[in-house]
Amino acid sequence: MSTHLLGTKIGMTQVFNSDGLAIPVTIIKTGPCTVVQLKNLETDGYNSIQIGYHEVPAKYISKPNLGHYKKFGVNTFKYLKEFRVDSLDDFNVGQEINVNALEVGKLVNVSGISIGKGFSGNQKRHNFRIGPMTHGSKNHRAPGSIGAGTYPGKVIKGKKMAGRLGGGQVTIKKLPIININAEQNLLIIKGSVPGKPGNLLQITAIG
Repeated sequence: MSTHLLGTKIGMTQVFNSDGLAIPVTIIKTGPCTVVQLKNLETDGYNSIQIGYHEVPAKYISKPNLGHYKKFGVNTFKYLKEFRVDSLDDFNVGQEINVNALEVGKLVNVSGISIGKGFSGNQKRHNFRIGPMTHGSKNHRAPGSIGAGTYPGKVIKGKKMAGRLGGGQVTIKKLPIININAEQNLLIIKGSVPGKPGNLLQITAIG
């Protein structure tokens, strides 16, 4: 059974293991999530589940989504995401999925929108080296040559240059679960995850 959950990033802290070593961890408020819709191979061409997270009053839901929730007879949720699965045997509409579906020591992939950093130069965006800092050089953080000479006489598409950095979908893979607090729906995993505190995250168990 594949385990997919939605959650909200709380923040980072550290915990100490049995050897006294400090481990950086991220705390995620995970679920509970509700299965809203099942899509199968016969009618939709693929198997997937739609899950809702963060229940809100119906007045905050758009009319198309409100009709979608009413069709399947479930509560209204702020977030609705779809995940592909191999089999639908373990799922049904209205089923609740929470942190109890995960295990300490297992690995998860966590996806979210990274922190936007605005317009950034080559050094920050692509980890380019800076130019000489001595002997009268005036090329410190300039991009340098960006194109060919007379032929083709243009900048080739895909050239690494300054531009918008961050604010995109990022997935951090194989993060181990350090602890689970089922009472408060908290998931504590080792390492960092994309986005600021309050950011929506997608958690997928591996194996």
